[in-house]
Amino acid sequence: MKVNFPISITAADSKERTITGKIVTWNEQGNTSLGPTIFASESIEMKPVKLLLEHDRTRPIGRMMSHTATKEGIEATFKIANTMAGEDALVEATEGLRDGFSVGAMIDEWSNDKGVMKILKARLDEVSLVTDPAIDSARVSEVAASENEAPENSESATADTDKPTEGEQVSDTTAPAPTEEAVEAAKVEAAAPRPAFYTAPRIELSKEKYLEASLRAKVFSDEASIQYLRAAADTTDNAGLVPTRQLTEVINPLSNADRPSIDAISRGTLPDAGLTFEIPKITQVPTVAETAEAGTPSETDQNVSYLSVTVKKYAGQQTFSVELLDRSSPAFFAELVRQMEFAYAKATNAAVSTAIVTGATDGGNRTLSAANLQDFVADASVSIYKNTLGFGQNIIVSPEQWGAIMGLVDGSNRPLFTAIAPQNAPGTLAPGAVRGNVSGLALYVDRSLTTGSGLGDGTMIVVNPESYTWYESSRFRLETDVIASGQINVAYYGYGAIATKVAAGAYKWMVA
Repeated sequence: MKVNFPISITAADSKERTITGKIVTWNEQGNTSLGPTIFASESIEMKPVKLLLEHDRTRPIGRMMSHTATKEGIEATFKIANTMAGEDALVEATEGLRDGFSVGAMIDEWSNDKGVMKILKARLDEVSLVTDPAIDSARVSEVAASENEAPENSESATADTDKPTEGEQVSDTTAPAPTEEAVEAAKVEAAAPRPAFYTAPRIELSKEKYLEASLRAKVFSDEASIQYLRAAADTTDNAGLVPTRQLTEVINPLSNADRPSIDAISRGTLPDAGLTFEIPKITQVPTVAETAEAGTPSETDQNVSYLSVTVKKYAGQQTFSVELLDRSSPAFFAELVRQMEFAYAKATNAAVSTAIVTGATDGGNRTLSAANLQDFVADASVSIYKNTLGFGQNIIVSPEQWGAIMGLVDGSNRPLFTAIAPQNAPGTLAPGAVRGNVSGLALYVDRSLTTGSGLGDGTMIVVNPESYTWYESSRFRLETDVIASGQINVAYYGYGAIATKVAAGAYKWMVA
């Protein structure tokens, strides 16, 4: 299994083109692609790896120079490449725009403690510079990129003007050198007085003219050539001459890796075999009663039954041509797998959400108000404790209920949950986060609960996380070739099982 575990940068040296930071913190919980995760002390086998940008293997920006293991974690220093991407990374780290580390690790051994994965043995696979670290362990203390020194004499400066600067794209088509007359004319023209603004010239567009203008503008600062390039850059009139670039970033407003219902309950590791497994459940406990002298003690046999849990497979596939894989950007396949992981997260979360709503206790009919919400939480707490001897710790709501709770106000129309400095707030919610607190319960916003108006039955649930457990395997990827058509089939799947240990461990909202 591969787990991304973000840690913040502690230092970046802008003079030596290095970035230093704590890439792993021992025994500190963070939210990873596998859920809540902790790295045990000395659990990672280190090796020199590349520094990537946002876990994109097609965008390396540096390499590891050294690392040091401490009692707190592992600190590493990376040498940043003298490229445009490397320069941007140093600037972003300096400005605090991209100032987090995230490690990718291959997990060999792990344990599970109440839904938190504890990694016992892993191998470092890569480290990435990221925008939003999950653990705020440290921040950038120094960034430095070597500055270009001024040339020692004018002769060397003149010689360097014919060399392409680093990062500059040089055409593989050799252009004819400008004639002496053209050079002299360009110098005279450049020295002539210029007006303060210019109109767009009428130009003849061709590759040869464009290349010549590029050379004159760069070497002689020829104003006419500069204006030519500006006019040629007008893609409205000159479509096709200036290429349209496509970025590797992908806009996706439809899915993500969030699994709020799964995060709100306990987690377990799926057994290594079988399509069902059983969990012992006590159905009758021994009794003790007041007993008279020489009387017979109370005797009640302890009984145990077995809760049978069914293992389900969650799978999806994509079929595409071998040409697409061979001739497209390397980022295509990485993004495909990422989107399939999002789809897997959505399907598994929906299954858990359905199981919780189905087994939850009917909370009685209500209309949403501050008083009714507090009454609902109180009733849920009593019901869950009486039936499970545990506590309702989390509340899962639909996006519409989330918005409705944020809109609750007191008698003076002051917001109850989104106030800046409240005197008697029952919790805290914010429009910019789908996590919060409602009457002492941890809030999770789940799109799986949306029904109709969003304020329907079961769109708000208080849950004891120990009453429901999600057991899950690693995710698998299967790639096969379709010989007849020359296509490639990629399947992405995993196995999971939701165990409803005590159905009364959930209490659901019902609409009046």
